[in-house]
Amino acid sequence: MKHKPIIAVHGGAGRARRMSDEERKEIENALMDALKSGLDVLRSGTALDAVEEAVKTMEASGLFNAGKGAVVNLKGEIELDAGIMWGKTLSAGAVAAQKYTWNAISLARIVMEKTDHVLIVGEGADFLAKKFNLEPHPGPTRRVLERYNEYKTQVNEKRFELWKNNYEVKDLYVGDTVGAVAFDSDGNLAAATSTGGLFLKLPGRVGDSPIPGAGVYAENGVVAVSATGVGEVMMKLSLASRIASLVRSGLTLEKALDEVVSLASKLFGANTVGIIAIDAQGNYAEKTNAEVFFRGWASPSEGLLRAPSK
Repeated sequence: MKHKPIIAVHGGAGRARRMSDEERKEIENALMDALKSGLDVLRSGTALDAVEEAVKTMEASGLFNAGKGAVVNLKGEIELDAGIMWGKTLSAGAVAAQKYTWNAISLARIVMEKTDHVLIVGEGADFLAKKFNLEPHPGPTRRVLERYNEYKTQVNEKRFELWKNNYEVKDLYVGDTVGAVAFDSDGNLAAATSTGGLFLKLPGRVGDSPIPGAGVYAENGVVAVSATGVGEVMMKLSLASRIASLVRSGLTLEKALDEVVSLASKLFGANTVGIIAIDAQGNYAEKTNAEVFFRGWASPSEGLLRAPSK
């Protein structure tokens, strides 16, 4: 039995920051490009191939907090996290605190398919990226460096608490993590998430994106999930696994997302979570408690559809 394929992507969720109409349009166009690239793959390929391609497109754009556009840590360094999961076999691959290549999602897939491991971090991930000849990272964008220099003075003068809740800095746009979920014609589910992490994070900090069951999860017959927002919240909630458990228990996908986001809001406040998900029947759902959530979905039969940012 053949199924109707579908793919969805997101470009982060969090507080609204100062953003011009031109910047917003650029991000929306980049999301559409990711949907198109993923959709082209999905027409004849697998859900796994589609989510990797969609996320890679967003990493390459330089417009998101992932890949070439990633933010920097306290030392001004880029450290990337990414995770990918194949629902057919529950295979997963991930990298964290990786510095060498901008293409973290493809490196995560290499971990999944070419090693016996699930998660490789730091120098080990950099070693693997070089071994498989992935393209080096070009360094922070001008926009990222401008933001870093703006806050570096405040960091040095200790104008805000640095070591705790730095994601609450005024005008700091939390999110911009990228992700994708897909359902292919054979009924397979896949999910992928990639990020530069929190701006001004402590060196070595790892978020939810590379953690199966937190920021990324896929299981055939159940659900595919990609999350964004504040990584520590997703990890504490085991967010993606929690959604999967609720769906297994009989809740609809929409109700499962409602329950999990309500819990996140109750325990950790607003502007903490954004979720895209597809269930085993190919139904798509999304939910956020954030001021801004860039996302969209598409299918070969219905074309490209974009939900507006909140």
